[in-house]
Amino acid sequence: RRGEMAKSTQLIDNEVFRAYATYTAIVLIKMMLMSLITAYFRITRKAFVNPEDTASFGKGDSAKKYLRTDADVERVRRGHLNDLENIVPFVGIGLLYALSGPELSTALLHFRIFTGARILHTFAYLIPLPQPGRGLSWAVGYSVTFSMAYKVLKTALLL
Repeated sequence: RRGEMAKSTQLIDNEVFRAYATYTAIVLIKMMLMSLITAYFRITRKAFVNPEDTASFGKGDSAKKYLRTDADVERVRRGHLNDLENIVPFVGIGLLYALSGPELSTALLHFRIFTGARILHTFAYLIPLPQPGRGLSWAVGYSVTFSMAYKVLKTALLL
């Protein structure tokens, strides 16, 4: 079935699609966890952006001191934004790729490398690890998404 588009009724039986669904769920859950980590850092650093979020710390001027930015919170937020910039394209392109009929072993390689790169990128951002660790993990994940996009275009447009 190589090179043949999967039929929607066969998706759940398609091993490549199941692999895509598995690894997409992993990276989406990882991205969702970044929201919780951001909230944790906001609460522990008492750094909020909305006045209503400071209500439990006092009223009026005493609460205003908690309306501030914090370097740690901003670092987590940047990691989360980077996830949004990279995981969302992976989800869309990965779906098209999974439907383009790739070999299972090649698809698994793409999905696993992307997932590993995004997890490493998160650790590199949060610890933080010295460069070029974070940059390389980003580049690897980005390259995987680009590779899948090329395969989709090659299959769909006969490039």
